Amino acid sequence: MFIDLSHVITDGMQTYPGLPVPRVVDHLSRDAAEEIYGAGITFQIGLVTMCTNTGTYLDVPFHRYADGHDLSELALERVADVPAICLHRPGAGGIDLSADDLTDARGRAVLIRTDHARHWGDEAYFSQHPHLTAAAADVLVAAGAMCVGIDSLNIDATDGTGRPVHSTLLGAEIPIVEHLTNLDRLPERGFRFTAVPPKITGAGTFTVRAYATIDA
Repeated sequence: MFIDLSHVITDGMQTYPGLPVPRVVDHLSRDAAEEIYGAGITFQIGLVTMCTNTGTYLDVPFHRYADGHDLSELALERVADVPAICLHRPGAGGIDLSADDLTDARGRAVLIRTDHARHWGDEAYFSQHPHLTAAAADVLVAAGAMCVGIDSLNIDATDGTGRPVHSTLLGAEIPIVEHLTNLDRLPERGFRFTAVPPKITGAGTFTVRAYATIDA
């Protein structure tokens, strides 16, 4: 069974305050195609213009560090069909994790379910969002997580300029997936996680189609 963990991208939607919204338009419309190919023969070619931080997206080290690897160098082993765990940590504010929470995290994706995704599309999504603490990031690195995801606006607190969780995880080459959804449909364990971006040189972030695979 597949469970989609990504938000739908629509023309003009807002993912993060201050970032450009996506534009989804026709490059070749069906009416224009008939003029080229003949009556009743239609094709649509779309044109999408968007910030790389749109919808559900993945960060790699280049997002934070100039000498970090970019999307084209991302190892699929970290983000494709990875054994995963989902930890339920609802509520606003900073989320701490302990070594006991992550005893089996080595080689696995770790998803943090905060239930903040229920506010997607509302102004509430942009305020008082749950996030990990700097100490939690250290624990995730020590535990050997393959990648880390969260169903919130940002994996870091945004009320200051520091981004310790991004700095720690990306410094350890652990990809980050933000703006996940539907984590309430996942078991705590016993599933696999996929969130693969396109191979783009010189980019550190891009939209993904994230999903979970649960064996029957």
